[in-house]
Amino acid sequence: MNYHLAQINISRLIAPLDDPKIAEFVSQLEPINALADKAGGFVWRLQSESGNATDIAYNEDALVIVNMSVWESIETLREFAYKSSHREVFRDRAKWFEKAVKPGYCLWWIPSGQIPTVAEGRERLEYYQKHGATPHSFWFSQPFPQPTDEGVCV
Repeated sequence: MNYHLAQINISRLIAPLDDPKIAEFVSQLEPINALADKAGGFVWRLQSESGNATDIAYNEDALVIVNMSVWESIETLREFAYKSSHREVFRDRAKWFEKAVKPGYCLWWIPSGQIPTVAEGRERLEYYQKHGATPHSFWFSQPFPQPTDEGVCV
């Protein structure tokens, strides 16, 4: 069986999306999402009819926004996240988001062709926040290899 890498990241905005304090972030959503869509190794990203995921609820807090995507490998996601124009948005995140007290991100392996749900992403993230890096959910700093058919960790 082949596997792809799923990722989730959440952040709490410092103000609602229509607030001028967030305008610079909002203006970058479309170009960065288009960049992801064309990136090598990109498979899928969470989006509504708006073309992004800012109107998809992660939880009851309307200021928490969620991003999820699926990639062919850790390397292809890392390339996009840290070596493309996405890097500048990531670097500037403190301008638009509150500082998190717990990790707001994690990675996990899924069978190729599977599309993760927000509920699954939330469960994986909560597990990572509680247990740290395991084959169930992890981060770039402590990655786990794709599962083998004998040791499926999905």
